[in-house]
Amino acid sequence: MSPNPRGPDRGCEAGIVFALAIEADAFERRATDRVEWRGPGGVVLEGTVAGVRVAWCVSGVGGPAAARAAALMIDGHRPRRLVSAGFAGGLDPALPRGCLVRPAAVTTDQAGTRIPLAHVDAGAAEPLLVSVTEVVATVAAKRALAARTGAAIVDMETHAIATVAATARLPCLGVRVVSDDASQTLPAEVAGLARPQSALRRLGAVVGAVGRRPAAAVDLWRLYEHAVVDGRTLAAELERLCGALAGEAAVIADRPAGEPADSAAGPRPTR
Repeated sequence: MSPNPRGPDRGCEAGIVFALAIEADAFERRATDRVEWRGPGGVVLEGTVAGVRVAWCVSGVGGPAAARAAALMIDGHRPRRLVSAGFAGGLDPALPRGCLVRPAAVTTDQAGTRIPLAHVDAGAAEPLLVSVTEVVATVAAKRALAARTGAAIVDMETHAIATVAATARLPCLGVRVVSDDASQTLPAEVAGLARPQSALRRLGAVVGAVGRRPAAAVDLWRLYEHAVVDGRTLAAELERLCGALAGEAAVIADRPAGEPADSAAGPRPTR
């Protein structure tokens, strides 16, 4: 990864990891002064949002890809915190499709460590997020996962990102939009499309799915339309988060030298 353009000691306020390009698209359009950095580990972008410098990347689906992207972000861009941003499945029937969730902690379905997630402002207690290795597609599977873990939402990346952040002693935040609620069964093709693969192979999988089941075209298009709307919801919250970070940075800058800084970003993750 090429060196950070803002100097070796400055870094950025946040490093945001998305799994999918459609999760990042609306946010990217809100950034100015964008710079793209390409390296053997992938592509990372930097830009200014709500007055703060942030970096972001699209990691690909799953924990291993997200962990690699988070480590790359830390090594090349020195963020003061990591943010796991994207869509999530709903496990709690009280959470409607399209709602925004900022989880308070993340765990795994394999008796993994529960890692606290940070926040930038006070508010009501947010639910537990569980990260899994396969898409949870059916209503029955969602109910079973909720019963085992007590989680309200599910994704495939946040626990891996939070683990990397904990190792680096950085706060990690989670920002998720519920893309399918607890009462919704996803089309069978979604699990195949969510597997790690190139964009060309994913396109081939879509064409193949439609060929085998023509009704899949309607189902996948509906999911895409929802994803566009959910991406805008996600972008608005991330911009609001960046504004809060700008206020925090201003307070720290005005603090007399030697006075300790309170962690406005909440507790650091612990193992």
